Amino acid sequence: MPYSVAVAGASGYAGGEVLRLIAAHPELEVRTVTAHSNAGQRLIDVHPHLRSLASLSLVETTAESLAGHDVVVLALPHGASGALAAHLPDDVLVLDCGADHRLTSEADWNRYYGDDWHGAWAYGLPELLHSGAGRQRDALADARRIAVPGCNVTAVTLGLAPGIRAGVIEPGDLTAALAVGPSGAGRALKPELLASELLGSAAPYAVGGVHRHIPEILQNLRVAGAESPTISFTPVLVPMSRGILATVTARLVPGTTAAAVRDAWVDAYAAEPFVHVLPEGRFPKTADTIGANTAVMGLAVDADAGRVVVVVALDNLVKGTAGAAVQSLNLALGLPETLGLTIDGVAP
Repeated sequence: MPYSVAVAGASGYAGGEVLRLIAAHPELEVRTVTAHSNAGQRLIDVHPHLRSLASLSLVETTAESLAGHDVVVLALPHGASGALAAHLPDDVLVLDCGADHRLTSEADWNRYYGDDWHGAWAYGLPELLHSGAGRQRDALADARRIAVPGCNVTAVTLGLAPGIRAGVIEPGDLTAALAVGPSGAGRALKPELLASELLGSAAPYAVGGVHRHIPEILQNLRVAGAESPTISFTPVLVPMSRGILATVTARLVPGTTAAAVRDAWVDAYAAEPFVHVLPEGRFPKTADTIGANTAVMGLAVDADAGRVVVVVALDNLVKGTAGAAVQSLNLALGLPETLGLTIDGVAP
């Protein structure tokens, strides 16, 4: 008997991607899809690519419509999940794809978001390295409330955490510059996300330490062992519907060799099914990861600058959101972590 699933916010990009992955999952069955302004419409009219779910119609997002399911996925705007989740039974597995339950610090929440803080849930990045030993997946077994990470956060965290835990980089002078697709901003109509504004252009946003993903990145790096980390984080919208290409750099600890740097990353991810380190001299493209639950990275040591440069590519809607949700869901339900997920992308 498959686990019954309800997806709230199913008309958006993240919700649609969750549905695409769950539709191919052998142990899950989508029974309810909810929305706000699209309530009353057939799902197929909002997501024409989801042909296997054509029988479903969108209903209003309420605690009542989500009740009675084994799994509830909340793909809602920031600030909308907290109050709704409070009305769901404790024994239901709830995954929040928004930010409402990611931050462990109420002060950070108040500074970057400002709405009511609803506390932190188990953090849904299984590959997150813990200081000394262990990984975040151990905290997801049998969890019933899981916060799915931010997409930019996943790219930057995976790119820096091995160096932090291995002690080969200094945590106080980190940089991250990201080329990101506009689907990460959601499906709501915004002038700066129109094709006429994006095509043939690249536009930075949230510059100068104000992006909401910064405290989440720093929180993760502290878990990996960083003391007082700081990061300069600059995202840039580019004309591709999906994808993140994150270039992260860090100052090397004096005396660290290039071989020790590469070993830190290769050893950290050697057994990970969804995080891949490329051979020396090779770097990923976003196209390498589209449709796949993979983060692919290459790294180099800039000896003159005394820094390591790590380039990370992932699909913001899969490994950055929906894939992370399904991967974490599998762990919480005691299913194989890779079930229903692919490492193969779509090309061209």
